[in-house]
Amino acid sequence: MEIENKIKEVLDTIRPFLMSDGGDVEFVRFEDGVVYVKLLGACSHCGVADMTLEGMVQDALTFEIPEVVKVVGVEE
Repeated sequence: MEIENKIKEVLDTIRPFLMSDGGDVEFVRFEDGVVYVKLLGACSHCGVADMTLEGMVQDALTFEIPEVVKVVGVEE
């Protein structure tokens, strides 16, 4: 649970950048080094959503949390 809390803290630091473009990100789960997130709002159907996941969300999480190796976007 401690890693999940840290993931949520890191997501909170990048959330303002996503919200400034009308989007958001929601933590879904952490499993075997992979963080599963759901992009919300404008981010959910944006043409550069993959770049947002890799370039912003994944970079921030892998930099701050060594246990995180990858971020995957899910649609639930």
